Amino acid sequence: MRNLPILILTVRLAGAAHFGGLEQLSTDQRIAVAQQAVAAAGEDAATVNNLAAAYLQKMRETSDFGYVEKAERLVAKVLATHPGDYEALILHTEAELNRHHFAQVVESTQRLSKTAPEDARLWGMLGDALMEIGDYDRAASAYEQMVQLRPGLSSYNRVAWYRFVTGDAAGAISAMTQAVHAAGAAPENLAWCLVDLGHMYFKTGRLDEAQSNYTAALETFPGYHPAFAGLGRVHAARHHTVEAIANYRRAQAIVPLPEYAGALRVLYLAAHHPAEAHQQDELLDVIDQLARATAEKTNRSLAVIFADENRQLPRALELAQNEWNFRQDVYTYDALAWVLYCNGRYAEAQSAASKALVQGTPEPAFYYHAGMIAAARHRQEQARELLAKALALNPVWDPEQAAQAARTLDALTGSRP
Repeated sequence: MRNLPILILTVRLAGAAHFGGLEQLSTDQRIAVAQQAVAAAGEDAATVNNLAAAYLQKMRETSDFGYVEKAERLVAKVLATHPGDYEALILHTEAELNRHHFAQVVESTQRLSKTAPEDARLWGMLGDALMEIGDYDRAASAYEQMVQLRPGLSSYNRVAWYRFVTGDAAGAISAMTQAVHAAGAAPENLAWCLVDLGHMYFKTGRLDEAQSNYTAALETFPGYHPAFAGLGRVHAARHHTVEAIANYRRAQAIVPLPEYAGALRVLYLAAHHPAEAHQQDELLDVIDQLARATAEKTNRSLAVIFADENRQLPRALELAQNEWNFRQDVYTYDALAWVLYCNGRYAEAQSAASKALVQGTPEPAFYYHAGMIAAARHRQEQARELLAKALALNPVWDPEQAAQAARTLDALTGSRP
């Protein structure tokens, strides 16, 4: 595995196009200004591109993919009359990345980089797509090129993510801290970094630091739903069930992601509110029905939640296997491994789990899943090592699963010859 220089750190694009002189406006204000400009300028490509870029930024803030569709329609209009417009091609590539069309993004960024090798945005999107398909060495090279061209929040954040995925938690935290200090024009981008830094602290057992960063994210960008969810996760780990539910409900009220429903279901059961827990199951089923209606075939988060709940297991396997067709990163392998295990396909599950662990990613759930799979295959020593690793990273990463890991480890230790 290639090691990046220590000075190389990471973050996302703040938007593919720039609003000269408008950096201090909120995204809604930028959209309003850009809409007025489009109305006045008609089909001017630069003006239309600016509006499309604002829509993509709004999607990042809200997780509403309707803004991607709006941006794509605008970009298509530009490319219909100006097929070689560079900014429109960049925006189209960014939309493709958001749609998880990773192979197309790799092809597009490589092609565009031949004519604009100094554009750091291309290297960032190329690295992002390569990370998603599990090509970590090439992703490292792309991110290194981005940092050399444009050191700052967007490049530092990306390298932090690379470092975390490839097993360097301390380096990842250092890099993401650099990203936070670099700041940026868009508050959401800084909040995103703070939340991601909080996740890194949480997964490595540093709950106080995690909570501090989630709180800072909400101060930076009020109403940021991933920060509320992060606080919910910290409170759940501390068995502050009422506070955990309150924060997850805030997150869910903003964006009803499957992860929030899954977490709330567990918390409501812990609080002895089975009716409310059942409502979360119903919401998950509605989310899945809507996905079916729109021909959505992939959703590894929903697949893992169904597996955790031990229901809808054939559908969970369908979702996980379809996801693997698009992305072969360690997170997809972990999801596939867990769903295969819950479907009783232990040998296949172990094969997938071994691929999930190959980078040494400090994800407690990875080691828990792999440990339970090893136990099911009667590989007791391996299971003990894996479950102990999960608990060493964060003994309360998930109240329910951490407790199961501890019980299984105790049983395996008791059965030691």
